[in-house]
Amino acid sequence: MGSGLNLLINFHNLYARKISNHMQEYWIRWENWMKQYAPGLLSILQPGASFEAVASLEKLIGATLPKSFKAFYAIHNGQVKARTGLVDADQLLSIADITTQWHHWKDLADSDTFTYNDEPILSAPDTGIKNDWWNPLWIPITGDGFGNHLCIDLDPAPEGKSGQIITLWHDDPHRAIVAPSFEEWIKDYLNALEKGDYIFVKKWGIVHKDTFLNYND
Repeated sequence: MGSGLNLLINFHNLYARKISNHMQEYWIRWENWMKQYAPGLLSILQPGASFEAVASLEKLIGATLPKSFKAFYAIHNGQVKARTGLVDADQLLSIADITTQWHHWKDLADSDTFTYNDEPILSAPDTGIKNDWWNPLWIPITGDGFGNHLCIDLDPAPEGKSGQIITLWHDDPHRAIVAPSFEEWIKDYLNALEKGDYIFVKKWGIVHKDTFLNYND
């Protein structure tokens, strides 16, 4: 019994280290891209989030956050509030800003903003996402300053996957799945960065090259 438990503990420790190593590699790649194309962005990266801060967020939402998210944020706790964003002009929210945005949505829900004639206002989601307008287990990780986010979905529909990354719009009913997990989302974003799909624009930060062209039509 003891040896079996030790094997299980060792397996979990190895798995945790593997995730941590992957997240370190992702941050190195992202920082290397910034050094080459946007060195000024390095100054808006926050130091790693504390265990206590992440635990407090998990207590607030009543759920466990993905291991990859926690390992990623242990290295850098998102970015400081700035006009420039790290994710297609959007800010990579810190734990404190995630908490603030979650409370904002919760307050709106508690004041019946998402109901009409005592009936819930529903979204128009992709398959795999619940049709809530907002769900307390949609955890915002990016923000554009206008109430729109990418979220970690910890309460998916039966066809979905817990931890998938989804869109959340304050004035649009569509909810889309962007990636099946936090790690896949980060990996896909970094691959696109390194492929040249994104550029640095002083006014907005890192933006998709097509978005930049649209802004400048």
